[in-house]
Amino acid sequence: MSCVRWLQVVAVIFTGMLLGACAEKAAETYQGYAEGEYIYVASPLGGRLDVLAVRRGAIVEDGAPLFALESEKENAALQQAQAQLATAKAQLSDIQTGRRLPEVQVIEAQLAQAQAQAKQAAIQAERDEKQFAIGGIAEAQRDDSRSRAETAAARVRELNHQIEVARLPNRAQQIKAQEAQVTAMQAALEQADWALRQKTVTALKSGEVVDTLYREGEWVAAGAPVVKLLPPQNVKVRFFVPEAHVGALKRGQAVRLVCDGCAAPVDATITYISDRVEYTPPVIFSNESRAKLVFMVEAHPQADGARSLHPGQPVSVRLL
Repeated sequence: MSCVRWLQVVAVIFTGMLLGACAEKAAETYQGYAEGEYIYVASPLGGRLDVLAVRRGAIVEDGAPLFALESEKENAALQQAQAQLATAKAQLSDIQTGRRLPEVQVIEAQLAQAQAQAKQAAIQAERDEKQFAIGGIAEAQRDDSRSRAETAAARVRELNHQIEVARLPNRAQQIKAQEAQVTAMQAALEQADWALRQKTVTALKSGEVVDTLYREGEWVAAGAPVVKLLPPQNVKVRFFVPEAHVGALKRGQAVRLVCDGCAAPVDATITYISDRVEYTPPVIFSNESRAKLVFMVEAHPQADGARSLHPGQPVSVRLL
């Protein structure tokens, strides 16, 4: 073999090796697109939209106010529940301590008066007994004096019992029933407070305000979304891998994303590999890949890099 011929063979082999390496390299890069899992923020209660605190395109932080609905009814219900709870607690305290001191003092004054009358009646009854014994008075007068003394003594015993009862708390059943009433009023207050808090809605996660669906002054039905949010962690990339290569992929595997307009490549992690085979989606087919069977794979980028991706944006995915 001549030297020229030998050089030509070497050149063909080297060219084939380069083409094979390029093909292998190209096989490690797949086409896909960015996608967003949106959060539709709503209130479980309806009402007029009084305040819309954000605008489309704004970046909000966790806990930032988003919107507020009119809340006159909920404010009134909260005040009513607070008053009812205070009343129930006061009633419980009252029946636990018995009657008030002035009421007990009134009964004590009546007792002192009854004791004086009983003493006087007893003296008169004793005097009449002596007079009857010597024939100084009639039997009827003696019996009348004895009856008045017994009545006065009975009145003293009655007032003593009243004082004892007045100083005791109410019966255990009444106290238990009032305690249940306090518990019910506490639950009603918590419910009213919850309803009021639902009228002012804040962001549960930081992210971009993709859209606002109502304007101030419009009526918002219960459960109707008012703000559409996209947190960075809800941005993902979908790409498609030929069935011949999907077996080499696994969850948690690192990939690198490249897109037009991105300042730098974005690192991501494979989080999902479909178990169903499908044809190449028309949106990304080419003459070389058309009608090939592929598996859909999802990867979530890191939070910092996710902000540079936009739903629907084409991306190239390279395995690391």
